[in-house]
Amino acid sequence: MTGSTPVSEIGERSLIKRLSGIFNNGCNPDVRIGSGTDDCAVVDISGDEYMVITTDMLHRKTDFPLQMTPWQIGWMSAAVNFSDVASMGARPIGFLSAMGFSKDTDISFVEEISRGMDDCAKFCGTSVIGGDIDTHDELTITGTALGKVKKSELLTRKGVRIGDKVCVTGFAGSAGAALHAIEKNITIPGSLLNKLLTPIPCVNEAMKLASSGAVTCMMDTSDGLAMSLHDLADLNCVGFRIEEDSLPIQAEISEFITSDPDVLTEFALYTGGDFELLFTVSPDKLETAQSVCYLNVIGEVVEQDVGTVIRCRNGQNLTIYRKGYLQLGD
Repeated sequence: MTGSTPVSEIGERSLIKRLSGIFNNGCNPDVRIGSGTDDCAVVDISGDEYMVITTDMLHRKTDFPLQMTPWQIGWMSAAVNFSDVASMGARPIGFLSAMGFSKDTDISFVEEISRGMDDCAKFCGTSVIGGDIDTHDELTITGTALGKVKKSELLTRKGVRIGDKVCVTGFAGSAGAALHAIEKNITIPGSLLNKLLTPIPCVNEAMKLASSGAVTCMMDTSDGLAMSLHDLADLNCVGFRIEEDSLPIQAEISEFITSDPDVLTEFALYTGGDFELLFTVSPDKLETAQSVCYLNVIGEVVEQDVGTVIRCRNGQNLTIYRKGYLQLGD
């Protein structure tokens, strides 16, 4: 059609923004947060609780490395959704999945995927409560996770204040480094490979942080640390100064893949799939946050005109670019 624009030209985030403008969330007074603005939709369900709801679609070619077992595929399909629930500080209460398989798929393959989903749901304190199956040209799994959170403890992407400390759970860049190793046929230990193939949703850490009252905003890092920082910066009209020396990089990366500090920083900033939490903490409540959850302080919130930058080991400030894991327009 003349004048048409393929979705690959605008990228995932731009398309989400356009579609969110079509969906009219304002007509439903029960919807506290609707499409496009956070990791989950938030629905008012009682006097003191919200329900959070998220959905994610995964495909064989783009989301499941060939090294993944069927069990790991199932685990991953649930984990990506529970990570979104965690980012809101919520407790998971159920998981649904719609799965599309080719007609010649072995039944045992489908059963192992289902066991992986079930095990991840159990790890997160809940269960698989329903779904759908259909035939499809490519293995495609759409998951939907539900959670509940006290209204006073809901965490969103908005709420950052200048001077807040920027924190992350776990490591940065581990999943991306593991994928790089797979693509380059580099042998790595299971402790690193599992960061890619069996990511652990930070559900318990998130709930403890939410109840601490120390966190001002939170999201997960599934699309990469740099992309997540830019998302928060845009929404809150702030900047970030990240300390290169403070980036938590898994030791196995430098031992088995590269010891080049510049490459290590690239992995930490610009690769996705870690499913850790990125959050900001009031400086006077940092000790409180540290008492409930192991975290790494990687920088601070600064004025918007400073931009999103990294202070390098040599003292120079360099721009952190808006890039990471994206779909549609990679």
